[in-house]
Amino acid sequence: MKTKILVANRGEIAIRIIRAIQELNCEAVAVYETPDRDSSHIRTADEAVWIGHGPRCDYLNIDKVIAAAQKSGAAAIHPGYGFLAENADFARACEKAGIIFIGPPSDVIDNLGNKVTARRIMAEAGIPMVPGTQNLKAGNEGLQEAVEFGRKYGYPIMLKATAGGGGRGIRKIEQEKDLKDHYAMARAEANAAFGDDSVYLEKAVVRPKHIEVQIIADKKGSTIHLGTRDCSIQRRNQKLVEIAPAFQLTPEQQEAISQTAVKAAKAAGYFNAGTVEFLYDSDGKFYFMEINTRLQVEHTVSEMITGIDIVRTQIKLALGKDLSIRQEDVQLRGHAVEMRINAEDPKNNFMPEGGKTVHVYRSPGGYGIRLDGFCYQGFTIPQVYDSLLVKMTVFGWSWNETVDRLRRSLNNFVISGPKTTIPFYLNLINDPDFQAGKFDTSFLETHEYLFDYEEDSSEVNKLAKLIAEIHCKGGNAYAA
Repeated sequence: MKTKILVANRGEIAIRIIRAIQELNCEAVAVYETPDRDSSHIRTADEAVWIGHGPRCDYLNIDKVIAAAQKSGAAAIHPGYGFLAENADFARACEKAGIIFIGPPSDVIDNLGNKVTARRIMAEAGIPMVPGTQNLKAGNEGLQEAVEFGRKYGYPIMLKATAGGGGRGIRKIEQEKDLKDHYAMARAEANAAFGDDSVYLEKAVVRPKHIEVQIIADKKGSTIHLGTRDCSIQRRNQKLVEIAPAFQLTPEQQEAISQTAVKAAKAAGYFNAGTVEFLYDSDGKFYFMEINTRLQVEHTVSEMITGIDIVRTQIKLALGKDLSIRQEDVQLRGHAVEMRINAEDPKNNFMPEGGKTVHVYRSPGGYGIRLDGFCYQGFTIPQVYDSLLVKMTVFGWSWNETVDRLRRSLNNFVISGPKTTIPFYLNLINDPDFQAGKFDTSFLETHEYLFDYEEDSSEVNKLAKLIAEIHCKGGNAYAA
């Protein structure tokens, strides 16, 4: 009998994981809420289990997901990213139910999910870190601690939720007079988002690069890295563009930050795939930020430059295999860029376009193009989930080749109906600073002219819009 693995997620990442499961000659079980009844991840799986009307609450319901696994006879659960992926209680529930959790143990998730505990572990291991505090005390005592920290280290400072993640629960404080209001609001937001109002402070690194390292470890402690990624181009502390390897780092800097990531993972007792994230300043110094205890959205770029299937490796390790890849086996080649094609209006603060129907969908292809998505022609975008439609990852042997292939691919990508990030990306890749690799976390703030573009900038998209208008009026048009 084939091993069954349940995927506790939806959309493109569910499909990505399902494909890896099926390649390993296992059976993939999908779960879904009512708003996702037309999602293609259900049709890709070998079977699907309805877990409730939702929206979102059933994907987050540990008991329902465990029950779905037991009902289907699944021996393991892959959480993907988001939802329950970094939830230690979910990992514990899997362990208690005798179901393999494809990820690190619950105690590791606990330790690394608490940012203050993670900082302590890293400090003891000698990992470089930005100056910061322990959890601030409640009420005025905590506020006074914050005031003293700001006066000691200077502004700006970062106020962060201890249980935060995914870019949430972060506030940048520019001056002391703003601290009181932000402190109270940050605690309230942290409690609402994570059920924990604990916050702490870090000295802000001004205009850093956001560099991360993909690591993989087995249960015996063998740990390797798959090189770096540059995830500096962000909106609202969430990534839009991811590049591997990280741009403008010397080979010596690449090696130093990658080996530090391996050291950090070992200090945490890490198992399975994870990501060690750093801030990298203009002086070439890097500082530990956090370890993400799950598969990252941007894992595709690391796969493209190494040829290593991270999800397949995750599953094999969780099912008891040892890591068969040695560090000397990992060869980094070329450049890869992932762009998140979101149903959003970049001109309107990236407002999601949920509820709209995709009238025409035509994707690019050819050498070096990878698409991870679940969108199709006629698909109505649910209003209640993330706005990601498809991740486009492009590979080139040189940076210039990669940018040229990005331009061609974006010009050939047709999604008519909702507004998307495609025209914004076309502007971005033609920017001289982007082409030179000169970007940091303030890139969008300092390049506001990138939002000045024509909605349908390519001839292909203009034609697609015309086809969609005819189609909506009852014509017999189709996408070429």
